[in-house]
Amino acid sequence: MSTRINMATTEPAGYKAMMGLEAYLQSASLTPIQKELIKTRASQINGCAFCLDMHTKDALKYGEAPQRLFLLNAWKETDLYTEEEKVLLAMTEEVTLIHKQGLTEETYKKAQQFFDDHQIGQIIMAIVTINAWNRIAISTHLPVMK
Repeated sequence: MSTRINMATTEPAGYKAMMGLEAYLQSASLTPIQKELIKTRASQINGCAFCLDMHTKDALKYGEAPQRLFLLNAWKETDLYTEEEKVLLAMTEEVTLIHKQGLTEETYKKAQQFFDDHQIGQIIMAIVTINAWNRIAISTHLPVMK
């Protein structure tokens, strides 16, 4: 792949704004594993190798089981995830694939069973943020670190 712009140096104000979202998410009440499940699943859907590499490594560092990462793409077909995590993953898919149907009423109501309004807002912001990072990484051909 060809070398493309580095957003941090070419558009530092935009990059700083993205980092502001990351700082906000650090203070969110979501657990590190919940955040990494969101980031990894959205990155799978978007095909972002850079982000997949980063967030699977981070998930392992936080104690996530390798098997759950291996099967994340098939989360609906296994009982390795809690009902709360399944709602989180359904939200991730529906917001990431917003052009299909968006966040459905069914999924939103399920989310309300596990999360309060602030947490639902934080989940949506986490999904939106990783989708933005995926688009930056893919558009700029950000290479996977070896």
